[in-house]
Amino acid sequence: MTDKFDAIIVGAGIAGAAAAYFLSTRHGLQRIAIVEAGDPLSLTSDKSTECYRNWWPGPGSTMVDFSNRSIDLLEELSLATGERFSMNRRGYAFATADEATVDTLSQSALEAEGLGAGEYREHSGRFTSGYPDHRPFGWQSMPTGMDLLLAPDLIHRQFPGLSADTCAVLHVRRCGWIRAQQLGSFFLEQAREAGTQLVRGEVVDIDVQAGTAQGVRVLTPEGEERTLCGDCVVLSPGPRLGNALDMIGVNLPISYECHVKVALKDSIEAMHPSSPLLLWMDPVTLPWSADESALLGEDEATQYLVQPFPAGVHGRPEGARENHHALMLWTYDIEPVEPTFPIQHDPHLPEIIVRGMSRMLPGMKRYFDPLPKIPVDGGYYTKTPENRPLVGPSGVDGVFINAAYSGFGIMTACAGGELLAKHVTGDALPSYAPALSPARFDDPRYLDAFEGAADAGQM
Repeated sequence: MTDKFDAIIVGAGIAGAAAAYFLSTRHGLQRIAIVEAGDPLSLTSDKSTECYRNWWPGPGSTMVDFSNRSIDLLEELSLATGERFSMNRRGYAFATADEATVDTLSQSALEAEGLGAGEYREHSGRFTSGYPDHRPFGWQSMPTGMDLLLAPDLIHRQFPGLSADTCAVLHVRRCGWIRAQQLGSFFLEQAREAGTQLVRGEVVDIDVQAGTAQGVRVLTPEGEERTLCGDCVVLSPGPRLGNALDMIGVNLPISYECHVKVALKDSIEAMHPSSPLLLWMDPVTLPWSADESALLGEDEATQYLVQPFPAGVHGRPEGARENHHALMLWTYDIEPVEPTFPIQHDPHLPEIIVRGMSRMLPGMKRYFDPLPKIPVDGGYYTKTPENRPLVGPSGVDGVFINAAYSGFGIMTACAGGELLAKHVTGDALPSYAPALSPARFDDPRYLDAFEGAADAGQM
């Protein structure tokens, strides 16, 4: 069976769905095929914590500009759909008990202000009328920018449950979360209404002749081969990006990391239900009893559990008060892996995260003994070395990439889909387009600018 399409999108995750939406509804392509072996939005997109932010480091303002544009689009769609995505702007709260980290937070905020993330405000008094409270719901009329809280009374009034020795909290404001599945479903619904088709099957070959895309071959669930013809192919296959690049003979520096979250039913509200996303900026040694530490230290397989863990344990509340959960993550292991399904994770991970989170939220200690059954899920981050996505021409005529969104696919899918569509249709490109194009890696010195960077926006 052979079909002709204006564009063929490989992958129906959030990036592929956004590409279909912007190509069809904003640029008028009527015959689009999205090829997906499984269910749409199910490989990694449904494993997200569903958060968004405009908090990014340099060099340059690329990621801040890209994220701000995506949030602008999210807000536009939120209003147009009657708040279908339940978008809030609770913010991200970076907390520390280390006085030496306060200057780091301040300098990071000043840098972010210079890059376009909003105004930086500092609050050192007990009562500061200039600090606007965050609201659990909605986003309109909420502030942008960043607020550094340095007064303990103010900190604990705004963020109940934090460790008593917390000395500073940087509250980044144009951040929050949405219902990501609702967003993805909206993209797919609108694209289908505009003529997009979902094709079930696995892409087994991308047909390139004389350096130009001709289409793809798909193996259907029934074992039949189907040929989709078209001179525009968009690669959005998530952690299967490497396989797709091999099919077109393109080599790009990508890697994969396993990231897993836990969902603790927080019946005692150790994490306050109205909290923003909370992130602990200090390294953590897990709290074990003396006997537990001795036992764990005797076995080589568990010795790592008594060693210091890196900073960055974080989480957010989910659900109404009567069904309140704490969604929590900790990227303590970011060694590159090859994706396997079903995903494999550290069997100690739930306890590691709960014990680590107890350093920031001491109320979590009440879950230690016995540790409740905690659901775990996760996916793979597909990453470039500097943690920026790949959006634009692949180097093979007619093949475009909209992928490598690491842990920020939900929050930047709108701007990524819009940018991809502009590349495909020849529309005017935004200022950040060259910095996200796959062609940036043609410059052998490109990555030199990122040497010595403290981080790459990894949460």
